[in-house]
Amino acid sequence: MSHPTGTPVPDAPARSVPAPAAPPEPADAAPVLAEVVRSGFVEGRHRGSLVVLAADGSVQWSLGDATAPVFPRSTNKPMQAAAVLRAGLDLSGERLALAAASHSGEPFHLELVTTMLAEHGLTAEQLQTPPDLPLDPVEAETYLAGGGRRAPLTMNCSGKHTAMLAACRVAGWPTQTYLDPDHPLQQLVLTGIRSAAGEEVTHVGTDGCGAPLMALSLTGLARAFRHFVTAEPGSPERRVADAMRAHPEYVAGTRRPDTWLMRALPGTLAKMGAEAVQALALPDGRALAFKVEDGATRTLGPILARVLRRMGVGEEAEEVLARIEDQPLLGGGHRVGSIRAAF
Repeated sequence: MSHPTGTPVPDAPARSVPAPAAPPEPADAAPVLAEVVRSGFVEGRHRGSLVVLAADGSVQWSLGDATAPVFPRSTNKPMQAAAVLRAGLDLSGERLALAAASHSGEPFHLELVTTMLAEHGLTAEQLQTPPDLPLDPVEAETYLAGGGRRAPLTMNCSGKHTAMLAACRVAGWPTQTYLDPDHPLQQLVLTGIRSAAGEEVTHVGTDGCGAPLMALSLTGLARAFRHFVTAEPGSPERRVADAMRAHPEYVAGTRRPDTWLMRALPGTLAKMGAEAVQALALPDGRALAFKVEDGATRTLGPILARVLRRMGVGEEAEEVLARIEDQPLLGGGHRVGSIRAAF
């Protein structure tokens, strides 16, 4: 087996260890979605909720409470990208995909953000993203080795913020306050999220990048992703979905599961968010969304692979599913366990 970065990891000698008895669960506890298994011992459990929609949009099955509000984090980005189109910004192709991205900070990401800023008479100093390193650990090491420092441009949301600033320029709206929840652009985002999700936003907070963050239920989030892939061609939602699916490496990066899945399953729209949120819609209208309560993003791959297999998606994407679910645990440099789905 290989570590997700591609580095081979030798297997440790197998040891026979009796499985411990699970402790009693609180009556109101969310179900366990993933387990941490080290040397045959379950040393940790990750709880959460998920929902799967049928092609007609009805709830096919769920675990936990899929009606409770959660912060979708970066799974909101397709809705934010649709809003910049509604504001009058004409984006397509890689540029529109980058507007909906949590990019890895690879050179082609940073180059296109810089180009987009220049195209609209903007500068990196106008970005209100917090200074950060590239999201991808490999890129972060390369960037630091080359003398790079934390900067707003290298933060993974810089493509989205560039599009927001450019939309403000086109619409004649103030750029200094583009992250204010009452700003006309953010009100467009709010309206679009309500419409796509088919429900009211229950709470507005602040995302890690500083943008307003609208809370939805997991069912509403899955409905929103379904809406994007089934929307009329040429609509803002469909334009965003088409750009993301055509250029997934700009949505995530070359070493990211969202990219691999959108490449392996043509027509699929996939986006992860911080604090272990994942949403995905298949081209036939089936969709899913889940959230792990403790925010452990290492669980996303194993859970997502298990859900997709239960949905009947496997044979055509087995190589990628096996790749994303392989989350090894190391001991002394050897593989001694893994994170696995528990449902």
